Amino acid sequence: MPLPLTFNRMEFAGSLGDLGTVLPLAIGMILVNGLDPSGLFLSVGLFYIFTGIYFGITTPVEPMKVIGAYAIATAMSPQQIMASGILMGACLLVIGATGAIALIGKYTPKAAIRGVQLSTGILLMTEGIRFMLGKAKLQALHQMAEPYLAAQHVGPIPVGLLIGIVGAALTLLLLDNKRTPAGLVVVGAGILIGLLAGTGGGLGEMRPGLYLPRILPLGFPEGPDFTVALLALVLPQMPMTIGNAVIAEMDLSITYFGTAARRVTGRALCVSMALGNFLSALLGGMPLCHGAGGLAAHYRFGARSAGSNLIIGAIFILLTLALGNRILALFNLIPLAILGVLLLFAGSQLALTVLDIRERKEMFVVVTILGITLASNLAAGFIVGIVLAYLLRSQKLTV
Repeated sequence: MPLPLTFNRMEFAGSLGDLGTVLPLAIGMILVNGLDPSGLFLSVGLFYIFTGIYFGITTPVEPMKVIGAYAIATAMSPQQIMASGILMGACLLVIGATGAIALIGKYTPKAAIRGVQLSTGILLMTEGIRFMLGKAKLQALHQMAEPYLAAQHVGPIPVGLLIGIVGAALTLLLLDNKRTPAGLVVVGAGILIGLLAGTGGGLGEMRPGLYLPRILPLGFPEGPDFTVALLALVLPQMPMTIGNAVIAEMDLSITYFGTAARRVTGRALCVSMALGNFLSALLGGMPLCHGAGGLAAHYRFGARSAGSNLIIGAIFILLTLALGNRILALFNLIPLAILGVLLLFAGSQLALTVLDIRERKEMFVVVTILGITLASNLAAGFIVGIVLAYLLRSQKLTV
């Protein structure tokens, strides 16, 4: 049975655990690609609530990272990004509705799953450290480490590095503290820093009211948009989505929640992401998915029920309806180094799932996937890992 909904400070803290993944890509795609801020954050909030209610446990909502990173790097048009969401939704709907995902999950070795989880965890940790050092893509876009803080250094020390070190120390100190949850303290401290030491950009232009969403605010993609999206975005994204957002998340959900995760099946995750992407495209948002990294982030900071989904979903929805496109100025209060702290600890939680690997040949597959991921990308590592696992299982290779 689904777990009962819980609303307390731990669920609140856990609901904030994945902001380090959501906000940087969302802000980047708004600034570079021209996505609609109101539609983007509203679709995230609605997707959080719908998936939490259906699955009955903590369920993450994230940007599709390959699509987001490539779209930002190449400054793709919003119509091309919308086309990628529609195409991903269609592909996932077919894979889920036909039952093809069940076969994929059945024949995916455990070592390949652990390799995806370890690789994703390391990538999250690396990105978190980049945010602290001021070297992430979003910071390069602004050409400064903390674009919304008035000062960039405290004496000779970069302010982002100082915030990151203090934030990481606070998180370590409070990580298992249920009275004063680490997630609440760190995010709250970040907002306070933004209020006291921030540039205040955009805050003065906020006009609270009721801002209703627009349908297709950016228009509908044309034929060439779908062609570019399929070749440049959808094909590279699909293996990562299947590996991390479906197979690895199913495994991690069962690890964390046991029988309460009975609704978290490959079919359900695929259909859920399909519907979420159709909704996001309709509102002018970004392609959305689930993911083992997001689940680890929410769980690490205290989320233990679907109550965390309802909390963070309600926050996004209410802020969007009240502030419209000016919601971006509010999120910019949180220093990027604080988002780096969240990523660092979320990644470590996910990477540690590798501890149940005991056999040498399985660990070889895991490490190989990690190596290929760091040298190339996660999709390539996942595919090679599956092939390698079967070769080792059939004794055609030995290590």
